[in-house]
Amino acid sequence: MNAVFEALSHPVRREILQLLRGGPMSAGALAEHFTLSKPTLSVHFAKLKEAELVAVERQGTSLIYHLNMSILEEALSGLMSFKEPKS
Repeated sequence: MNAVFEALSHPVRREILQLLRGGPMSAGALAEHFTLSKPTLSVHFAKLKEAELVAVERQGTSLIYHLNMSILEEALSGLMSFKEPKS
């Protein structure tokens, strides 16, 4: 779970996840939304993959990223468990 919260802590990674809410996208299509270098974006993609927030599949020479909603839901559930119950 720590990897999930670490991945979510960066605004670029949150924006990538937001873009993927619209459906799977190639690394190139995602990169078009940022002014970052490809190596920098690769680090962000790796962090998201490490946290299992995204799944990646190769289609020819392209990497296609998919949002993994179940991990996001699990993280939200874990976060909500810290909330004190109302009296």
